[in-house]
Amino acid sequence: MTKDDFAVQIMDMKKTLYHVACGILRSEADREDAVQECILKAWEKRESLKSDAAFRSWVTRILINECYDICRRSSKIIVLDELPDAVAPDEIGNRDLRDAIARLEDIYRLPIILFYVEGFSIREISQMLLIPEGTVKSRLHAGRGKLRMLLGEEVPV
Repeated sequence: MTKDDFAVQIMDMKKTLYHVACGILRSEADREDAVQECILKAWEKRESLKSDAAFRSWVTRILINECYDICRRSSKIIVLDELPDAVAPDEIGNRDLRDAIARLEDIYRLPIILFYVEGFSIREISQMLLIPEGTVKSRLHAGRGKLRMLLGEEVPV
C-alpha cells in the first residue's frame, strides 16, 4: 500500500474511527489519543496487511485494541470532577436514541455503533471484536431490546 493510498483511506475512515472510540472511551482526550495511536500503529505495520480489501476492519481492530489499552492504563485513576457523561456519535439524528446508545453497556454499544452507524457487516464486526458471528448477532439483538426499554417502547413478542 502506497503512502497516498494509506492517507486517502485513513481520511475516509476518520468519522468511523471517532465513532468507535466514542463507543469505548469517555474522555475526549483519550479518544483523540486512541485515534492518533491507531493511525501511527497502522502506518508502522501497513506491510503486514495481507489484503487491501481488509484495511477498514484491520484499522478498526487496531483502534479497538488501543482503546482497551487506554482503559486498562487509566482504570486505576479516577478524578471525580472530570467524569463526563457518555457520548454517542452526533451523526445519530435522534437525541433520545443517541443518549440511549450512550447508556448501553460496552458489550452492546460497540456492536450497535459498528453495525448501525458505521455499516460494518456481522462478519467484519466478528473479526474486529474477536467473537463469533452468532455472538455479534445476539449482542445486536439484546442491544436493540435494551434500547427499546431505555426509550420506553413496547418490546414485540
